[in-house]
Amino acid sequence: MAANNRRMSGKKGAQVGSGGQRRRGLEGKGPTPPAEARKGHKKNRVANAKAKQIVRRPAHPKGRGGKGTSEMVVGRNSVVEALREGVPAMTLYVQQFIDNDERVREALQLVAERGGIHLMEAPRPELDRMTNGLNHQGLVLQVPPYEYAHPEDLAAAAYDQGQDPLIVALDGVTDPRNLGAVVRSASAFGGHGVVVPERRAAGMTAGAWKTSAGAAARTPVARAANLTRALESYKKAGLVVVGLAADGEVEVGELEALGGPVVIVVGSEGKGLSRLVGETCDFRVRIPMPGGGESLNAGVAAGVVLYEAARRRA
Repeated sequence: MAANNRRMSGKKGAQVGSGGQRRRGLEGKGPTPPAEARKGHKKNRVANAKAKQIVRRPAHPKGRGGKGTSEMVVGRNSVVEALREGVPAMTLYVQQFIDNDERVREALQLVAERGGIHLMEAPRPELDRMTNGLNHQGLVLQVPPYEYAHPEDLAAAAYDQGQDPLIVALDGVTDPRNLGAVVRSASAFGGHGVVVPERRAAGMTAGAWKTSAGAAARTPVARAANLTRALESYKKAGLVVVGLAADGEVEVGELEALGGPVVIVVGSEGKGLSRLVGETCDFRVRIPMPGGGESLNAGVAAGVVLYEAARRRA
């Protein structure tokens, strides 16, 4: 029995092969790539670093400043006014079996004339759900998210046109109507755009669009994650940062810097400029008011300084 076991253990069985690995290992791999293309080589790391240095952000990519949120304009008067003022719109929702009064007919006519706006009929419970129970009166207009620019794009666009940038930045302005008024003034006096912070500030809502009286379609609004850093970036690019303050050291009519590349910073009506923004400004200017008024709202104050800047550039 032991002899049989020895004979069986010495019998050759199936052998594990190389699977062709040895043969493939003998095949040529082509010429050795240059050091710049070999991963991990010192010259490869240097080449990658140089490539990163020459990458430049596109001058004006769409929506680089991010998007706002979609908005619902509710109520017959509000919807008609928004359509009259050219507020961008995606869809007009009309309640089924609605009383067809003059405002409803005008809204439908404006949608037909403008084109590109979807018209949808919906039951009242659906409109109640969409508007969280607001008194929509059977008309709801959906406004698309606003495409914000990037702060750097405003100055770049001015330089591309061979002009000195004229930009307005808003610090702590929370009323969309004030934002719309500033956009309107910037457009009227040759401004290249308006900058707003991402947080605790008014955005381009339907109310801002209406107040701008169509100027928002011509004058871009940029959104900055941090307004102070955006102003510092403007200073590095050669712009002078001018803040409006009731106790400013210089009167607006005396500031020659308004004739060159400039950012005009307007604070809130109640608090004015925040501390960090105020410290970032190159000049703090005041608007003389012989009538004795304590302050002007953001839209009026921006208009006064923009006029002075436009006068010096004429």
